[in-house]
Amino acid sequence: MTATTSPTLLDEHGLSPQGRVIHNPTTAQLYTHALARGDGKLAHGGALVVDTGRFTGRSPEDKFVVDEPGSTDRIWWGDVNHALAEHHFEGLRTKVVDHLARQETLYVVDHFAGANPDHRVGVRVVTASPYHALFAKTMFIAPTGREMARFAVDSLVLHAPEVEADPNEDGTRGGTFVVLHPSRSEVLIGGTFYAGEIKKSIFTVMNDRLPLEGVLPMHCSANVGEDGRVAVFFGLSGTGKTTLSADPDRALIGDDEHGWSPSGVFNVEGGCYAKVIRLSAEAEPQIWRTTRTFGTILENVAVDERGVIDLDDDSKTENTRAAYKLERIANALPTKRAGHPSSVVFLAADAFAVLPPIARLSRDQAMYWFLSGFTAKLAGTELGVTEPQPTFSACFGAPFLPQPPATYARMLGEKLDRHGASVWLVNTGWTGGPFGVGHRMPIAATRGLLHAALSGALDDATFRTDPLFGFEVPVSVPGVERKLLDPRSTWGDPDAYDRKAKELAAMFRENFDAKFGAEVDPAIAGAAPREA
Repeated sequence: MTATTSPTLLDEHGLSPQGRVIHNPTTAQLYTHALARGDGKLAHGGALVVDTGRFTGRSPEDKFVVDEPGSTDRIWWGDVNHALAEHHFEGLRTKVVDHLARQETLYVVDHFAGANPDHRVGVRVVTASPYHALFAKTMFIAPTGREMARFAVDSLVLHAPEVEADPNEDGTRGGTFVVLHPSRSEVLIGGTFYAGEIKKSIFTVMNDRLPLEGVLPMHCSANVGEDGRVAVFFGLSGTGKTTLSADPDRALIGDDEHGWSPSGVFNVEGGCYAKVIRLSAEAEPQIWRTTRTFGTILENVAVDERGVIDLDDDSKTENTRAAYKLERIANALPTKRAGHPSSVVFLAADAFAVLPPIARLSRDQAMYWFLSGFTAKLAGTELGVTEPQPTFSACFGAPFLPQPPATYARMLGEKLDRHGASVWLVNTGWTGGPFGVGHRMPIAATRGLLHAALSGALDDATFRTDPLFGFEVPVSVPGVERKLLDPRSTWGDPDAYDRKAKELAAMFRENFDAKFGAEVDPAIAGAAPREA
């Protein structure tokens, strides 16, 4: 840990700071500076509570990829990756660098993304904000002393949330910008204080780099049992990736971002970034405890004058978050690495209450559901959303894919073929009727079904084939109410279930045909839900 006033540390990035530079500051140091600046509050138990301002989530419409010769042919241009001219990048970079150079103190965090030394990236984050520096320290992997002596910067994040773009001058949509230059592996962030932009920008870097190394990047959590059986859990925000992977009976590899290499699964990160709205000490005790722990950052969580937090308060946002080191979970795997998955789980929070709590997918169905990336957006989570809406996000992480979804789907198919993993669809959403009528799937039942699937206990179970969606559903599972396994039987009006199921099936077909059409293997397209 060093503090220096020498500008040489940042010379290679064209940055000559006028103030002091603190290189790899300690957590205590960053707490002290954040509290002194009024950037946060100390909560009872030791967490640092911060407010991210008007942005309480990512700004996907303000994410740009530089259109430059070294990468333009492989980028998935369009609604996800908005093109930015290289000269606009240079103009924004100058603004960011000039702003950072004028700051009284800069914090430089040098950590790794990727727990596998063969596929990791040396990440340098430069910011004038102590709590964002703490976020970077928390979310990435700290080098050992020996690794620090040889540390090489592979990817640079220049973070200046106070800097706003001029759309007419900089080619942006507004004042906010999150820009990736793929060949230079540089990220510029401005106009937003939401810390998640740092994390997801580096995940985007890894999503571009890892396929070039034969590694599948995955928006998933992962854990491993005592028997060595590895499971990965794909899912969009709010589907249960963090909750279900933090299983006391299995070792946690990570909760959000992983790579699947020729030697197995590895975590991209060193921390967790969990949604904590209405977090329960009973249902999620390990994650709940982190919210009362020194070193944890709580974003947009309500806290009173006594320092007492209220996790049920959504007055600021539904997207309240806790960032904490992976080691805060008692059964976290220190190496953050394990073997090849024997189970791949797709999580969907189905607010329509159509999908069963668990189903087994064939290889072609797995590819179809992976490309579809289904969950449901709930009423009240966004302005204008008055009833559940289907959300289809390719590969369960479209906003972070610099390359076309087919690139990642092809790699997943190859991994499944080579390693023979079983693929399961798990509904963590509603049963007994749609949102507002039915109730949330009992977490105890979900855990019981997952334990049966991951242990291999379901391999010899009796299955029925769903007549509409075509996947296989177990008829009975010990310890789980039999009726729960048949969603139609949980509805008071079975005919209403049939109508809603046909409606959802049509949404799947419409989405897939519009996005992928004839581009995919006919066998995969043929795994679509049947037409009524």
